[in-house]
Amino acid sequence: MPFGLSKEDFPPPSIELWPENWPSIQLFTHMSTQWRVGGSGPVGLDYNVIFHELDRKGLAVDDYDDMLACIRVIESTALEAIHKANP
Repeated sequence: MPFGLSKEDFPPPSIELWPENWPSIQLFTHMSTQWRVGGSGPVGLDYNVIFHELDRKGLAVDDYDDMLACIRVIESTALEAIHKANP
């Protein structure tokens, strides 16, 4: 590697995750193959599949709404990163 550096010289950043966000991260990861794709790449998640998965969990209405809101935040952040990396 140039300049005598290796990838071990750059450890991955440490990310703190609040425990209440873990179920949303798990669902997003589980849905990672469910992107809708257009001519310029991913445009969003397939919400039909996400609704099905949320329904299967049998969540209370407030918990369902909270998890869906979290998924939307994760999705929009992921789309920003994807399109920033691939302009």
